[in-house]
Amino acid sequence: MAREDDDRLLIERLDGWRPDHRGTLLFVLDDDRVLLIRKKRGHGAGKINGPGGKIDPGETPHEAALREIREETGVLVHHASLQAEFRFLDLIDPQWYGYVFVAREWQGTPVETPEAMPFWCPVGELPFEAMWEDDRLWLPRVLAGERLRGDFLFDRGRLLTHRLSSLEPVVSP
Repeated sequence: MAREDDDRLLIERLDGWRPDHRGTLLFVLDDDRVLLIRKKRGHGAGKINGPGGKIDPGETPHEAALREIREETGVLVHHASLQAEFRFLDLIDPQWYGYVFVAREWQGTPVETPEAMPFWCPVGELPFEAMWEDDRLWLPRVLAGERLRGDFLFDRGRLLTHRLSSLEPVVSP
């Protein structure tokens, strides 16, 4: 019954919902490994995730993703594909709208910065125990090339319920 109540609460919360913040994540793939970071400060400090952060005024999500990966890891990415868009609702904490990108081409060697400690991780060994609770639901699918849209309801960072849907692949003319 609790799950049904949480699902109903998610639907109620989405009525008129507006994010407090818009942010990005960018996952660089290299064969069977992905570039992750241990966040050192700011939102998600101590957690493992992809490089990312808030979108600055006047910046597109794509521009923000490229800037954030450069600032957090020193890696230069020129093009990244938008693979997912998520609404992160929390009963108490700030609301986020997230854009998730994936890139397969980059330049440079990841270096530690004041914001993050980057490292390469085998895709099949993602450290979910140190990541956001929802990551296990969508990250493997995104890294496998699936495009997703989703909503996640949290209570102070604890996942209560979610809904995910696949998006049609982009077809070039």
